[in-house]
Amino acid sequence: MTTTSTPPGLTRFNDLEEHAALAALHEACASTGWARRVLVARPYPTMEHLLAASDAAMAELTAADLEEAMAGHPPIGRPKPGDPTSAREQRGMADASEELKAELLELNLAYQDRFGHVFLICATGRTGEQMRDAVKERLGNAPEQEREIVRTELGKINRIRLARLVEEDA
Repeated sequence: MTTTSTPPGLTRFNDLEEHAALAALHEACASTGWARRVLVARPYPTMEHLLAASDAAMAELTAADLEEAMAGHPPIGRPKPGDPTSAREQRGMADASEELKAELLELNLAYQDRFGHVFLICATGRTGEQMRDAVKERLGNAPEQEREIVRTELGKINRIRLARLVEEDA
C-alpha cells in the first residue's frame, strides 16, 4: 500500500494561523468569499484537494464576489508597479510593441465600457497578440456568457497562484 505524505509547503499552509492563511489566500484571489471557503476546508492532505476546494469555491461565488475578485487584477498590459505577481503573469506583454500596447489599452477600455470591469484572462504563457485576440473575441459576448468566462479564467489564475504559494512555502 502506497501512502502519500502532505508536501511540506502544503503542511506549512495548513498550519498557518487563520489570519495568516486568510492573508495568503487573499494574495491569490481578492475575493473574501473565495478565501473564506478555501480556508474552512483546511487541512488539505494533497495539492489536488486544495485545488478542488478552490474550484468549488469559485463555482459558488456570487456576482459581487466575482467583482471583488476582478478588482484585484490590473488591466492586461499594465501590471501593478512593484507587484512581481502581475508582472510575472503578464510577461507576454513585456516585449510587445508600443502599437500593440496602445491597441490593447484601447481594447481594455472598450471592454470595461461594455462589461463594467477589467478584462480578465489567465495571461500566464500567453503572448501579447494572443491576449489582444482574446479581448477582441470576447467583446462580442453577452454579459452572462462573459461572466462565466471570467469565472473560469479566475479559477485558472487561482490554481496557478495556489501552486506557487505552496511551492514557495516549501
